[in-house]
Amino acid sequence: MSNDWNDMANKANGANRANEANEANGANKANGAYEANKPHEPHTPHRPSLEPKPFLPKKGNYRGLLVYQKAECLYDITFYFAHHYFVERKDRTIDQVVQAARSGKQNIAEGCAAASTSAETELKLLGVARASMQETLLDYEDYLRTRHLEQWPLDDPRTQQIQEYSKSHNRPEDYTKDIDKRSPEALCNIAITLIHQFDNMMGRLIDRLQKDFVEEGGIRERMAAARIGYRNEQKARITELEAETASLKARIAEQEAENTKLKMRIIELEVALRQKGGMR
Repeated sequence: MSNDWNDMANKANGANRANEANEANGANKANGAYEANKPHEPHTPHRPSLEPKPFLPKKGNYRGLLVYQKAECLYDITFYFAHHYFVERKDRTIDQVVQAARSGKQNIAEGCAAASTSAETELKLLGVARASMQETLLDYEDYLRTRHLEQWPLDDPRTQQIQEYSKSHNRPEDYTKDIDKRSPEALCNIAITLIHQFDNMMGRLIDRLQKDFVEEGGIRERMAAARIGYRNEQKARITELEAETASLKARIAEQEAENTKLKMRIIELEVALRQKGGMR
């Protein structure tokens, strides 16, 4: 008897498992059919913002300019030199020399700060910085000449050594370390070499800025170009939106026409059903 009950229980369990499997398969198929046939959400195209774009050039990082780094080195050398070797002069030479070197450095910073809004101001201030360093150059040359010291020529090994050193050394401490151990003649020639390098760098920088100005224009031209570009973008966006609106209206009209057809078909079927019922 117990064996019969066991057989019956096993058969029942097997049937339940089979039913559960069939139900699971049916559910999976239904889910798959739903996933395959479910309506897709409408794709909304990404549109760029209509906010005006900045048009001012990103400038102002004067500390990253080699010409500024060179000017900073020259200022520190000149500050030390003026306060140690012009002290015997009872006039304004110290202040004038230091101020000329300072002007060469400060005008680069001011010119770069103004660069975003005025290319003219930038070029003008860089020109002032270049002229100030030429004034500093004359002070060093005058010092050597009036004290019968030597100005080293370009082909002098000492000048070439300074040139080679300065290619990879652009920090003030590279020149002020142990500065008190150098002779006035050596300091003058170091400064003169650096000023010539500064002048070459500044010349190339000004030439590049002039070329950029010719190719890209000044702030007024950029302002006008940005305004015109913004208006053109707005017009293009409006045209695009109008075209999309017209397309949507056409689709709505088609859908309404389809709905009207369906309603008429439903009415026809209802009439046919009533007639069929009346015939009975």
